[in-house]
Amino acid sequence: MTKVELDYNAIKEQAAKYQDAMTKFLRDMVKIPGESAEEGDKIARAKEEMEKVGFDKIEVDPMGNLLGYMGTGETLIALDGHIDTVGIGEIKNWKFDPYDGYETETEIGGRGTSDQEGGIASAVYGAKIMKDLGLLNDKYTVLVAATVQEEDCDGLNWHYIINEDKIRPEFVVSNEPTDGGIYRGQRGRMEIRVDVKGLSCHGSAPERGDNAIYKMADILQDVRALNNNGAGDSTVIRGLARMLDEKYNPEWKEARFLGQGTVTASQIFYSSPSRCAVADGCSVSLDRRMTAGETWQSCLEEIRQLPAVQKYSDDVEVSMYNYDRPSYTGLSYPIEAYFPTWVIPEDHPVTKALMEAHHNLWGDVRQGPAEQIEMRKVRPLLDKWTFSTNGVSIMGRNGIPCIGFGPGAEAQAHASNEHTWKIDLVHCAAMFAALPTVYVNNNK
Repeated sequence: MTKVELDYNAIKEQAAKYQDAMTKFLRDMVKIPGESAEEGDKIARAKEEMEKVGFDKIEVDPMGNLLGYMGTGETLIALDGHIDTVGIGEIKNWKFDPYDGYETETEIGGRGTSDQEGGIASAVYGAKIMKDLGLLNDKYTVLVAATVQEEDCDGLNWHYIINEDKIRPEFVVSNEPTDGGIYRGQRGRMEIRVDVKGLSCHGSAPERGDNAIYKMADILQDVRALNNNGAGDSTVIRGLARMLDEKYNPEWKEARFLGQGTVTASQIFYSSPSRCAVADGCSVSLDRRMTAGETWQSCLEEIRQLPAVQKYSDDVEVSMYNYDRPSYTGLSYPIEAYFPTWVIPEDHPVTKALMEAHHNLWGDVRQGPAEQIEMRKVRPLLDKWTFSTNGVSIMGRNGIPCIGFGPGAEAQAHASNEHTWKIDLVHCAAMFAALPTVYVNNNK
């Protein structure tokens, strides 16, 4: 196929024309509460927008994910955004109604604006621009996915789409917020549970029992050391910093790019006959963030090998949580609470295509609103997320190349007084419109 010459100025102009439409669409989604497994009304609103702008095919799968297709070409390129949000937390921390939101000349406020319904608005109108400007051809089809339950179980939606819907794009762009950057990976995570057994007795004579809370206290000190210690050979508990050293990790270069793994206690539970008794059980949840080179097996094993766990080994169980909450459609799709690390290489064709599109649209530095631009410009254009995304399943579990570019700020995710910027919506719509043509020009 002859390469299609892109008119980047025309793309930017068309994206700017849709700023008001994207703003209205985003504000409508914000007004509809929709935490994980409660997204049905939000999905219906997004489907309405896809119908309005002329998507060629629109489906809602059995899990409740909205799948809108633009074009009928050979290569499937997907733009993913999760439509669910976290709750609002303490309402007193908000300066405005989180579901009514607000709008100024430059900003949109409300729960979900940055994390991450703004990305869905930009993707829908990016596809619209492709149709407006005649960019669609027989080489590609664009799939805009508005996915569910990400906040509860990131990647579950795409694990279903890939393995049950049998949809496998050539690559996926996650439109989680990236502060104007292009993000090529993230640390993974997993949810670990440690259960300790003890023996109860009357609290007046604790020596007759075996206190599970005291055992857990020893274990938690070791968990803290695992997170905080260095990697020296003389250290009894060699810390997670070891994964940044080529001596211990063949993937140390990408580990240094993504950052060190971490572990912390996030919840604690107990069992005891009363407040006047020795505790006969204690459990904790551990939030484990994983860098390149770490696996769920290695993370479980390093907890099992901690000195205190070994000391109490007959009374300790280390396991991984599972997730099986039904979606808003009633479908349950059980999965382990394991969300793998993923990173796409700097020289991958998908990375190169995004960098080229950005270069031709705006140059080689991050763009953004006036109040953010100085902070953004000092950061590298090609970077990574701190938090976790659907990429854990797309690339981490299923090996489909994934990369990130989306409107809004990562620091606004889950924050009180969440907001985003209209200019980010415009920039991302333009990027999404240009990307497929850049990619097929270079690779097909």
